[in-house]
Amino acid sequence: MRILDRYILKSVVRILLLCVLSFLLLYVIVDVFANLDDFLKQKTNLALIIRYYLAYLPIIFVQVAPISCLLSVLYTFGKLNRDNELIAMRASGLSIFQIAKSVMVLGAIVSILVFWVGDRFVPRSLFMTQKIKAYMEVGSKKAQEKENETITNLSIYGLKNRLFFVNKFSPSLNTLEGISILEHDKNQNIVKKIVANKGVYKDGLWTFYQSVTYEFDENGQVKGEPKYLDEEIVSIPESPQDFLGQKQSPDFMTIAQLDFYIQKLSGSGATGVIRNLTVDLFQRFSAPLTSFIIILIGIPFSLVMRKRATGLSSLGVAIMVGFLYYVVNAISIALGKSGILPALLAVTLSHIMALAASLYLISALP
Repeated sequence: MRILDRYILKSVVRILLLCVLSFLLLYVIVDVFANLDDFLKQKTNLALIIRYYLAYLPIIFVQVAPISCLLSVLYTFGKLNRDNELIAMRASGLSIFQIAKSVMVLGAIVSILVFWVGDRFVPRSLFMTQKIKAYMEVGSKKAQEKENETITNLSIYGLKNRLFFVNKFSPSLNTLEGISILEHDKNQNIVKKIVANKGVYKDGLWTFYQSVTYEFDENGQVKGEPKYLDEEIVSIPESPQDFLGQKQSPDFMTIAQLDFYIQKLSGSGATGVIRNLTVDLFQRFSAPLTSFIIILIGIPFSLVMRKRATGLSSLGVAIMVGFLYYVVNAISIALGKSGILPALLAVTLSHIMALAASLYLISALP
């Protein structure tokens, strides 16, 4: 690595670490003061509060990494510009890309780190923080009761193109009540309907009680007489954990779990749900690229800053660029989930626009 690269990289890394640590500290301080009354009223254990904020650190890091990268680049290159060091570098024959090469590599490394933390730690952190917060709000005993409470009006898409409607689901007892199952063919025509008063899961099998099974022909008319059984073992591959898992938010899933969930739903005909989940899945891969892309777009802005008030200028530009970037991203994601844009284009549109703008601005620099 050239001495010049080390010089620039050292400054960027120092500011980057300072920004990340500052944001982490500010978030914790603000959140503590916002919830201080609740902590005191509930007499929350200090150790539990510490566990809560430690669990939250990966979530905060993933959120603040892009803006920290942008701030560090804007400040570093703005300072180089103010001190006329960039003029000396350009006079020596170096292009903008040669000067910023080490910073781009750093952006790629940060993006990989954000991707790893986001997939490995963030889903677990979200689950832990939600659980700890429930303990802090209602106490451990009540929180445990809440976890085991009955889930009402549950609907999920299962394997073999089945749609489940359940009035009551008791996870602690592995029982279903008020069950309706619709089975469809490849063209989403209903071929079978099962209605049961109760279902109990035991030894890997579902036993339905007071069940009625209807068979349908290609015209959607009932074939023959409905089959009534007081008790029967039904061939359903879904376990109680699968019912809980489909109730779980995609935010709590890793990429592998989310991909598997989408595959399970692929034959169910739930096009809207599958489309939304596919956008979420692609976003898991595209979102970490924000750190790299936002560094690129920060380079030309930092090089056209005036010599005065470099710090304030970098902060103002960072807020403006970050706001526009996230607004475009939010709009494109919404268009993707509504079906107007393809999922892949929806999650990459803001990246493509920012990348094109940054390359144009860099090439237009004198």
